[in-house]
Amino acid sequence: TFQKSCLKDLDTFRNVGMMFFHEAPETFFPGAQIEVVHFPEGVAGTKIEERIFRGPLDQQLRDALRHLRNVVLEERITKFPDRAEAERVFNYPFAALEEALVNAVYHRGYDQREPIEVRINPDRIQIVSFPGPDPSIRMASMRDRRFVASRYRNRRIGKFLKELEMTEGRSTGIPIIHDAMKKNGSPPPHFETDEGRTYFLVELLLHPSFIPVEAPVEAPVALSETERQILRVCLDHPLSKQEILQALGYETLCGHVKKALQRLTELNLLAYTIPEKPNSRNQKRKLTGKGRIIAEEVAV
Repeated sequence: TFQKSCLKDLDTFRNVGMMFFHEAPETFFPGAQIEVVHFPEGVAGTKIEERIFRGPLDQQLRDALRHLRNVVLEERITKFPDRAEAERVFNYPFAALEEALVNAVYHRGYDQREPIEVRINPDRIQIVSFPGPDPSIRMASMRDRRFVASRYRNRRIGKFLKELEMTEGRSTGIPIIHDAMKKNGSPPPHFETDEGRTYFLVELLLHPSFIPVEAPVEAPVALSETERQILRVCLDHPLSKQEILQALGYETLCGHVKKALQRLTELNLLAYTIPEKPNSRNQKRKLTGKGRIIAEEVAV
């Protein structure tokens, strides 16, 4: 038993050595890379820009973060006449983005061939890694930040990243992401996995001040309760008509819901995700910039 344990430790050291000190770790661990995919027109658009970062884990991590800082992140400074301090906010706080990507490198499964994918959408950044978190961690705990992992995946990788001052470890990643988003005035982060824990998604939403508003928001905008409910359920992500009905508690499309969807579209509060194909089976409704502002108001 002792000999088997020593051999297992030796294999672990060799694997970590190849990940951090070999110029092409993907040779031994297919998928050990970071792919940054830009969707300038959204996922329904035809334009896609992709960058792939390879090399030792710490190098690809630094290169990907440098790319995101230089190409994606924006700062907005607002000066006020009644005080000396200006307000400085970012479309996405770098601390949250860094922690989410470092966690993906730390906790992903290197026996899986799927790379880490960073999806840059017009209104959000999504970081997807495989597999998902350990079953001992409940998703509800991630939302309220009160959790402790009973088991850590890739402890040796975590130790290297800690020595390089790229992570703190000890279940601090999720709280750091929450705090960075809150400090920047951004919406709370969103975490998602499935029952089988086959993937893990971290979603960072765009700061409200960077959301383009197609037209001034008329104040007040008179909405029915059904219209308000539809805006609320679409706040987190686009939904199909059937998903909206289910969220409202309906099995089939009734007249007042149909009218509410039509009016919200006419008011430019909702838009199709595939506008060129209104009857597409993959069609969903999403909030416009103006719709998101109102949705956040009615959600309070």
